[in-house]
Amino acid sequence: MYSGVCSCVSLVNKGRNVDKRVPPYLSGVKILHDPVRNKGTAYTEAERDALNLRGLLPPRVHSIAEQELRVLGNIRAKPTDLERYLYLIALQDRNENLFYRVIMNNIEDMMPLIYTPTVGRACQAFQHIFRKPRGFYITLQDKGRIREILTNWPHKDVRVIVVTDGERILGLGDLGADGMGIPIGKLSLYTACAGIYPTQCLPVMLDVGTNNEKLLNDPLYNGLERRRVRGKAYDELFAEFIAAATDAFPGVMIQLEDFANINAFRLLDQYRNDVCLFDDDIQGTGAVAVAGIIAAMRITGGELAEQNLLFLGAGEAAIGIADVFVAALKAEG
Repeated sequence: MYSGVCSCVSLVNKGRNVDKRVPPYLSGVKILHDPVRNKGTAYTEAERDALNLRGLLPPRVHSIAEQELRVLGNIRAKPTDLERYLYLIALQDRNENLFYRVIMNNIEDMMPLIYTPTVGRACQAFQHIFRKPRGFYITLQDKGRIREILTNWPHKDVRVIVVTDGERILGLGDLGADGMGIPIGKLSLYTACAGIYPTQCLPVMLDVGTNNEKLLNDPLYNGLERRRVRGKAYDELFAEFIAAATDAFPGVMIQLEDFANINAFRLLDQYRNDVCLFDDDIQGTGAVAVAGIIAAMRITGGELAEQNLLFLGAGEAAIGIADVFVAALKAEG
């Protein structure tokens, strides 16, 4: 476990380069509707002529720095963090270049908006704020054809998948399909902080139902209207997903996110030695916590073996930290 996460992550940025060229069929209104390539008013005069954009944009050319100023002004004018989140997601849906420019240049201010804590509130209200689909949904109804439907995803060089079943979203419990905001937000951070190209990231929701009565009784809920499936049916769906994902996207790294304890540990143990897979809540939390301890010891001095750790409870985070700490002790000798 100690080195497994690092080995997976190191694979992500290897291999084929991303082709950033504009396909010949993308021009005019079509390119303005493509969030990966749309630059809004930043298109130069020459680009406007070459891409048939003349007349489709306001006449003044704005640099991306000027566009960023407009975005920041709009964000600051919003009265709540949830509205700021919605504004940023709308920006991501129309102009990813500008979205990531804003995030990367203002990372301390933006991280709490696109991920915790604001993303938790967004997931709780997801059925009411839903505007445009993002990510990939796999349900019990897709059993037997997951590999087939993965071909519907438009980007073929996927290197990182963050998948959840929505059962333990942050500290908020079972949010079912409304937990999709977590994989979306996590992968946005991977692009902004780790430089993984957006088209190489795939957020996935495994919708196996929900036991959240409030959602089941909400006519606007976007997920399956049924209680969670357990046992053999769940395991078969998950196994088919792993097989389909690794076949469709060879070498992909799969990150398990916000699975309940009942599934997180056993799925990690079952698949970790066969595919490039890790559990963020167990291994990711453990790696960060132990890294913090090691960093602190550069100031305090001493050895890992001399440290005493106190855990409150035995959840995924606590056990993950303990496992990585023990692995670090072994590595230290």
